[in-house]
Amino acid sequence: MTSIGIIGAGQIGRAIATAFARQDIGATLANSRGPDSLADIVAELGPSVVAGTREEAAARDIVFVAVNWSKIPTALAGLSDFDGRIVVDANNPIEAPLFKPVDLGSRSSSEVFADFVPGARVVKAFNHLRPDLVAGDPAGDGGRRVLFYSGDDARAKAEVGALMDRLGFFGIDLGPLALGSRLVQFPGGPLAALNLVKID
Repeated sequence: MTSIGIIGAGQIGRAIATAFARQDIGATLANSRGPDSLADIVAELGPSVVAGTREEAAARDIVFVAVNWSKIPTALAGLSDFDGRIVVDANNPIEAPLFKPVDLGSRSSSEVFADFVPGARVVKAFNHLRPDLVAGDPAGDGGRRVLFYSGDDARAKAEVGALMDRLGFFGIDLGPLALGSRLVQFPGGPLAALNLVKID
């Protein structure tokens, strides 16, 4: 069984954890303040999601990272090489309250993010929908809610796509990281914040 880690317990991190809990899929949720600070959250989510340290979450087979953009370096600092494991970039290069995009030059946010997770197979996903839609029932309007993903490793993308299917979403592969991540990057990406449903 593939193990899941989630680094970040803000709105997006909790939404991802909720999606796993709904399907009774085990996951380890971590934040910067330690497992004790997550006791109420994991109690509400149910037994499949447990609180852990940042290192414990980062040691899982598939690791989701969902933290404020400026906190990414600190959130990932000092972690061991990911050694070919999958890291899902669920971040956007923007922060409240001004919501102004971060100047990344000519690179996409996922290309910048990849520098912080050495050895990882990075897949961009779970960043383009509002948290309530990620946490909510993916079945709606006669179909399945769409999640986009992109990356440079075909097997990593296939695993993330299969995980989306287990969660009840319909995954769509947007191609390589440099291209696909730009399409869903918020702000600016043409697919960012779109709530689409694949009619079955």
